[in-house]
Amino acid sequence: MKLLAQAQAELQANTPSVSVIERVPLLQALGRIAACDVMSELAIPPADNSAMDGFAVHASALSENVILSISQRIPAGVAPMPLEAGTAARIFTGANIPSNADTVVIQENCKFEGSEVGGAVQIRNVPERGANIRPRGQDIQVGATVISKGQRLNAVDLSLLASVGVVEVAVYERLRVAIFSTGDELAEPGQALKEGQIYNSNRPLLAALCTELGYEVIDCGVVVDTLESTKVALSGAASNAHLILSSGGVSVGEEDHVRPAVEALGTLDMWKVQIKPGKPVAYGKVADAAFLGLPGNPVSSFVVFQLLGLPLMRALQGDNSAMPTTFKVRSGFNKKATTREEYIRVKLMQSDNGDWLADRFPNSSSGVMSSLSWADGLVRHKINSTIKVGSDVEFLPLRRALL
Repeated sequence: MKLLAQAQAELQANTPSVSVIERVPLLQALGRIAACDVMSELAIPPADNSAMDGFAVHASALSENVILSISQRIPAGVAPMPLEAGTAARIFTGANIPSNADTVVIQENCKFEGSEVGGAVQIRNVPERGANIRPRGQDIQVGATVISKGQRLNAVDLSLLASVGVVEVAVYERLRVAIFSTGDELAEPGQALKEGQIYNSNRPLLAALCTELGYEVIDCGVVVDTLESTKVALSGAASNAHLILSSGGVSVGEEDHVRPAVEALGTLDMWKVQIKPGKPVAYGKVADAAFLGLPGNPVSSFVVFQLLGLPLMRALQGDNSAMPTTFKVRSGFNKKATTREEYIRVKLMQSDNGDWLADRFPNSSSGVMSSLSWADGLVRHKINSTIKVGSDVEFLPLRRALL
């Protein structure tokens, strides 16, 4: 039986990322994965500029209560003239510093009536040389890497790229994920349930999760429980997708046809991963497409998707943030030692002293899908360890607002 960390490492080690690179307009790059480093061809800021409204001067002309004539007025976006010796230039936030000036005195430390050229300003408090100036390249130097290969681009990244003049971004093509469910017991919402049937909740779950991640979903629907139908579905999915994602049908029952179908068309490994919920996992290849078979139980399918599906898909997509993000919170519950690495559904609650406590869902059954709608995330319960109220635990957020 594999430990979770072993399974995660093996998935990533055997997963080549997509190779096709596209160039997309900057405003269409949100959520895409950068296919190469992006270096700045500009310095940001491009010139020394004023951090405050005030007066640009040369420090040698300053003394307490000195009065200087105003030789020019410099709003942002205007090229200044060299500063005349012994004068001050009225300057505004973001405006370029004139040559011969090395300091900005903020207007609150000055006395002046108007700020037109030909007027005068009295310097009441003398700052240090270089005060209130943002030097050229303070934020970004020419040649600096602003985006790294494998970085998922967010809104701030797009703003950063715009600030250095980038118009198009080289990104990897979107990962194409083919999703299908197996089982004659499954009915689609809107259909009348026959005796023994249940509604298919895994199909919208997996499709929505992949869509949220920015992947292209190929919906293969529900496959009839025959070997031939399963092989046809797998072949069609493999011809269009980078990854085939299935739920259910990978055990050894007479009506479980996914396993022999994958083995007939490609390769398959059946893993027992030492986690709860979600021990059985199938991984392999069909033609050039990777295959991941998730448990049919919705809660188990969701947890395995988070712990193994996400690292696999991020590796396939070329995303360098492959592993799930976790952080420490305090436990609001007690739990005895476990022989499997368990992932407990929890909601975060703030205690009276400001600590974040993880409150456990009262029913730990892997069939209770409502627990995932209730939960903010999962707490990792390490093998052979106990959890006590107030102890530090590892929290895996599941809601986007917590990431």
